[in-house]
Amino acid sequence: MTDTDLVPAPQRLEWVPPSTGLNPLDRETLLDAQPGTEGVARWMRATIGAATGLPLNPGDTGDNRIVLAIDAELPPEGYRIVVDGHAIRLQGGSAAGVFWAAQTFRQLLGPEAFRRAPLDPAREWAVPMVVIEDAPRFRWRGMMLDVARHFMPKEGVLRYLDLLAAHKLNVFHFHLTDDQGWRVEIKRYPKLTEVASWRSRTKWGHRASELWDEKPHGGFYTQDDIREIVAYADALHITVVPEIDVPGHSQAAIAAYPELGNTDVVDTAALGVWDSWGVTANVLAPSDTTLRFYEGVFEEVLELFPSTFIHVGGDECPKEQWKDSAAVQARIEELGLSNEDELQSWFIRHFDKWLSARGRRLIGWDEILEGGLAEGAAVSSWRGYSGGIAAAQAGHDVVMCPEQHVYLDHRQHGGPDEPVPIGFVRTLEDVYRFEPVPGQLTEDEARHVLGTQANVWTEVMEYHGRVDYQVFPRLAALAEVAWRTLPAPAERDFADFERRMTAHYARLDALGVDYRPPGGPLPWQKRPGVLGRPIEGAPPNV
Repeated sequence: MTDTDLVPAPQRLEWVPPSTGLNPLDRETLLDAQPGTEGVARWMRATIGAATGLPLNPGDTGDNRIVLAIDAELPPEGYRIVVDGHAIRLQGGSAAGVFWAAQTFRQLLGPEAFRRAPLDPAREWAVPMVVIEDAPRFRWRGMMLDVARHFMPKEGVLRYLDLLAAHKLNVFHFHLTDDQGWRVEIKRYPKLTEVASWRSRTKWGHRASELWDEKPHGGFYTQDDIREIVAYADALHITVVPEIDVPGHSQAAIAAYPELGNTDVVDTAALGVWDSWGVTANVLAPSDTTLRFYEGVFEEVLELFPSTFIHVGGDECPKEQWKDSAAVQARIEELGLSNEDELQSWFIRHFDKWLSARGRRLIGWDEILEGGLAEGAAVSSWRGYSGGIAAAQAGHDVVMCPEQHVYLDHRQHGGPDEPVPIGFVRTLEDVYRFEPVPGQLTEDEARHVLGTQANVWTEVMEYHGRVDYQVFPRLAALAEVAWRTLPAPAERDFADFERRMTAHYARLDALGVDYRPPGGPLPWQKRPGVLGRPIEGAPPNV
């Protein structure tokens, strides 16, 4: 194992002649932050400085220094590292590029650089004498975390932002609302946190399980918590994309404000925050009251999240209540629509126009294609490739995240010891061989593929250790797929990736990540007797 076993692997890494030498660092090593790189310097002192015990004092003279600089000729997120016996240079096309250079530099130092304090204050530090040139394939490299099914406290979210940054992922898709909980404070609607943020009990395992956790579950982020999360992410060059799910996956909101539901079909005042999993029939009424309510929600969301993209869900919206509702049928007739699918499209289009008028862009799950895609909207293609293909061919931007490939709640192995096994087997190698751009797209259409992300749905992940187990090590494979321009899936060198992962497991150990070991779950990672929903065979390529 060498310190050049990098994940993701760079485009180019060459040793400086004449040999594989090392460049020492010591307490006299200076950190020279040139204009625009001051934030990267702060991060290096706070993380690399803490782990190594090196002060990395500011200074701009001599060869015993690390120079951070922006080189406008490099791609915006591209970087160059030069360790040649003179001043070490970390250069990027922007501050983000310099930051990704710093992340690679941390890996070059070895796994102990991922700890929070030095293990041996007398240790001598060094980095390999190499030249690295690198840049990402995609500009959207992300992970979606569902905090509605199981709440993750703020400190856990900040920790995950650090983990994303360590893998050069730059989008955090924050799934904040669902049937089982509302997780963001909206000041004009206090019941969203007083009522909708907690449920009385929780299904333990898959929804068919007979087991229950009978204690209340909940939590939410105050607006100041959100501001802190967004600012922390920004310092890591990560964009936080919030998701407020409409018009389905909204029972928690209806439980707090019953007038949002289809009151002529169901007694919405009797509904609680849902305590089980799956898809509930209780969806939003497409009324002016609902539109005004969610405009109020989104007004506060836009104040909290500077992201250009705002995710509105749009997935898994059963239409039974709309079909049975006289008020909804009158609405369909009033609007001159043909059916309920067109009504959902009208609902999404309303918020597309509303967000566009405020300089934002709507993104939603691929169901927003049904009934006609909202103009200007982007698509998260989750049910397979087909939604993303259709959207890209129609000139819409796409984030590829098909469940058959990059849903990390799906199990990692077919053996009997996998905890609460859900879905298809998706191994580390399977994720490494995932290709985000379908071959059916022309070169022009493929430009609409913004990138890719892994999705993490937390129904059976009751705390951060379970999230770690499902996410890692597979997120490392997704990170390399998102960053590097790799050969065709069958031609990828998984053996080389697996070899580099040996070094990377040591980094994850230093970071305290409770990943799935290559040999299978450790005793405390198992959940014997808790029902899952494994699906046998290879997933369909749709």
